[in-house]
Amino acid sequence: MSQSLAQAYLRGAAARFFPLHLDSSTDRQRAVAQTLRPLEPEVAAELVRQNARYVASAARDRNLEALRTGAAAVVTGQQVGLFLGPLYTLYKAASAISAARALSLETGAPVVPIFWLQTEDHDLPEIASCTIATPAGELCKLQLPADDGRISMAHRTLPAEIQTLLDVLRDELGELGHGDAHVDWLASHYRPGVGWGEAFGGAIAELFAEDGLVVVDPRTEALALAGRRVHRHAIEGRGPIAFALLERCDALRASNFPVAVHVREGAPLSFFHPQGQAGPRYRLDADLAEVGGAGRHSAEELLEILDSEPLRFSTSALLRPILQDTLLPTAAYVGGPGELAYFAQLSPLYAAFDKPMPLILHRSRFVVVEPRARRLLRKLELQVRDAAEKEDTLLQRCSTSELPEPDDLAASLLQPMLRGIEAAAAPLGGEMEKSIRRTRSSLQVAVGRFVRRYEAVRLRRDQALVDDVRKLQRLLHPEGGPQERLHGLPHYGARYGERAFLQALRQAVLPFDAVLRELEP
Repeated sequence: MSQSLAQAYLRGAAARFFPLHLDSSTDRQRAVAQTLRPLEPEVAAELVRQNARYVASAARDRNLEALRTGAAAVVTGQQVGLFLGPLYTLYKAASAISAARALSLETGAPVVPIFWLQTEDHDLPEIASCTIATPAGELCKLQLPADDGRISMAHRTLPAEIQTLLDVLRDELGELGHGDAHVDWLASHYRPGVGWGEAFGGAIAELFAEDGLVVVDPRTEALALAGRRVHRHAIEGRGPIAFALLERCDALRASNFPVAVHVREGAPLSFFHPQGQAGPRYRLDADLAEVGGAGRHSAEELLEILDSEPLRFSTSALLRPILQDTLLPTAAYVGGPGELAYFAQLSPLYAAFDKPMPLILHRSRFVVVEPRARRLLRKLELQVRDAAEKEDTLLQRCSTSELPEPDDLAASLLQPMLRGIEAAAAPLGGEMEKSIRRTRSSLQVAVGRFVRRYEAVRLRRDQALVDDVRKLQRLLHPEGGPQERLHGLPHYGARYGERAFLQALRQAVLPFDAVLRELEP
């Protein structure tokens, strides 16, 4: 889903699929007012227990107390990726913090930022890699062994190979000003035998300790017990719920908007773990058979297991927000463009669970512009946004060559030949018309082929210019995609220090803002 389409979900034609709207002060205040409540005691106690594992933070302790006694929350979340995954993970957290402060100032009510660790997910092949920018501006992909065992990340630990990746980081980044210190910091969290959620949660909690970011891992006995009612209703009401969601899918398609998450007719939105909580998880179809598994179950059997072993159930992408908002007083959710798409499917689900849908906010977006990129921009007389253009477009814009333009060259070659052919054939009359047409067509094809080759060679004639354009694009738009989706924290933490980089991010982020901005560390 493109960024412009994502914005349309919030402010454009698809705004009708969201009950609350960002641009309305009334809706912002309603989002907070309708969710102000104390946490259930067992949930509050579990959040205190979980966050006690992390680096001490007086601001976090205050926020935990506010949640216990009655506060609203701005929630965001992410898969527990290797070394915190792509940069947009940090942008999500910073956006939630900024939005919580803004909503609290606007309403006068306590609003707490929360990061939801998506430890129910099982996509290890996607999670177990991270891409870093090297000091030379190249990309280095780090990858841990990964199977597709369908086991939730909460029950996986970091393998011994994590030490090899830390050594690679030290080799690649150690010579930068904060290289060794940053790798040491990563190693304090990402260690062999440590759980993926524990490593990720500890790192992000430490980075945002002064902001009071509360971190939540839903895959615990206490929170599973508190969330049993979500899975019970998902199973018992699966038919009507799926019907309402399919109607919403039809409405989205009729409005020319994508349907991000496939909905199965009559199927519940829960995953089931037939071999136990730490075993593989499977979606269930309308007959309560495991999709991709071997088992078939009755509703009575599943509900009995749910009562005694709630951790044998976990949420799908559509059900996860319902669990989240059952456990937490979610006034607003901060997501990326893909998440906005599936939230557009969700208001019928919120209605089915008799819950108000929160305000949906797009996370902040940044391009990190380091001094070397800034120098290239000045040299080439380009703007940051230009780095997303095609290479040939930038070469053409930046070229100072005095060679003729391709269109001018084509005309200078083709027109004299065509005039000569027509002049030669004129005395012979109409009998040559067919031959003239064939010859004209052949010449146009031949000259067009020549000119395309000429243009490619002309654009690349100045190798220094080619090198500069490619270097700029590697820095700002690597591999043809947004920098924030590919670069991870390690390069920037090693060059500037993770605390200095986070401070620059704090100063750059604006509440409720999704405009692509420049971030200078």
